Amino acid sequence: MSRPTPRTATGALLLAGLVLLGGCADPADDPRTPPAASAPENMRYCPAPMEPPLAPGTPCISQDPDQKYAENHGYRRQTELTPQERAGAQGAAERLGRTLRGLAAKPAGEDEIRAAAAAALGLSPQDVEYRAGAPGPGGLPRDIALGGGTGKVCVNGLIGTDGTATAEVTGRTLDGTCLPGLGGH
Repeated sequence: MSRPTPRTATGALLLAGLVLLGGCADPADDPRTPPAASAPENMRYCPAPMEPPLAPGTPCISQDPDQKYAENHGYRRQTELTPQERAGAQGAAERLGRTLRGLAAKPAGEDEIRAAAAAALGLSPQDVEYRAGAPGPGGLPRDIALGGGTGKVCVNGLIGTDGTATAEVTGRTLDGTCLPGLGGH
């Protein structure tokens, strides 16, 4: 029977220790490891209708284009208004509509339109949101959207490309504005 040399015995012990230590560690015990359900590498896209379904309770990321679109444009949603809130702002909407119809028939710049809208809404001009397209023929304002209000109630108006003017009572967007964002984020 041969006896192991000290060098061979040390190497064997070292190798056995590494195997034992490597097999005992659980990566989930490391506090820096995220929970399995929230780890991005564990998330999968939900299968399409023609693919086999995942096991019940398996988390997945939606591939529904309509749902993705709705989620992406959620910031544009408006807060719900009560009938009383809507009725309380209807007079301001009628005043703004008359004001915008008068402005649609004559050349007007941003400052003049803001000031007139602010007067109709009982606001200061800097509190009126304003977005404009290119002026129409003869410098007439076109594609002007504006809005303003207090709290969650807004009154938004529009001077369209055809020279028509409208105004309506709306809820403030989830973004905190009266005019919905244009997107592109």
